[in-house]
Amino acid sequence: MVVELGGGLREYDVGGLPVLDGYGLDEMCTGARGQALIPWPNRLGDGRYTFGGRPLQVPINEVARHNAIHGLVRWQSWRLLSRDPVRVRVGNLLHPQPGYPFTLGLEIEYAVGSAGLEVTVQATNLGGAALPYATGHHPYITVGEPVIDTASIRLSAARAMLADERQLPLGFQDVASAGFDFRKPRVLGSTRLDTAFTDLERDGAGRAWVELFAGQSDRAVRVWFDATYKHVMLFTGDTLDLESRRRRGLAVEPMTCPPNAFATGQDVVTLVPGATHTSRWGIVAG
Repeated sequence: MVVELGGGLREYDVGGLPVLDGYGLDEMCTGARGQALIPWPNRLGDGRYTFGGRPLQVPINEVARHNAIHGLVRWQSWRLLSRDPVRVRVGNLLHPQPGYPFTLGLEIEYAVGSAGLEVTVQATNLGGAALPYATGHHPYITVGEPVIDTASIRLSAARAMLADERQLPLGFQDVASAGFDFRKPRVLGSTRLDTAFTDLERDGAGRAWVELFAGQSDRAVRVWFDATYKHVMLFTGDTLDLESRRRRGLAVEPMTCPPNAFATGQDVVTLVPGATHTSRWGIVAG
């Protein structure tokens, strides 16, 4: 179920079983569930960055940590571009505004087929000057257990991000040294994650995978993302405002850049006028 507000994914079921820990039709989206994170994912410290020699300031919306988080489009209305029985395509025009004085055309297609759900994100610079761009998504996956503590995770990543008290990066460390080595399936237990991973192992098609396995059944949910997504965030939801929603699903957030990238410049895409950036990710359940 794709929603108008934010162009995100509210729910997704396979075989009558939920794949996402989403939210109800009459509920407000909480915890960024299923939202598109554009033109940057995750946190931007103090909301400040410089592009083209120009200092810029976007609104602070993670007030307690004084960060700007998850971009500018997740609370905007998206328009329906097309729909058929197996796909929905939505669009948004991000107009120039203080802190992001650029024109960005956005389209997201959600398509369901024999290989599961595939999400295609396209961004086009519709203005007359180059602009900074990154993207991410924020689905919470579930394998049907009341909490994810009994589930196992597999993620073939070599490095994990170390963060300060504001969840801004201090650097990256070998996953074994950081205590977040999921290269072999590992029961989550009480492990708390709000952690970015990089140096991702990829299959022959260039896709990286995060896999969640049930502890009480043979259910599994696998999230894949193409080579444009160089980073992925795993979040166990321990700090969500609604205590009842904590640790009910694992947020798997493919990101084309790491946290605070607009400030550091790491893996930020510069889109010249007329250029389009395309990225793909998806979910396989079974």
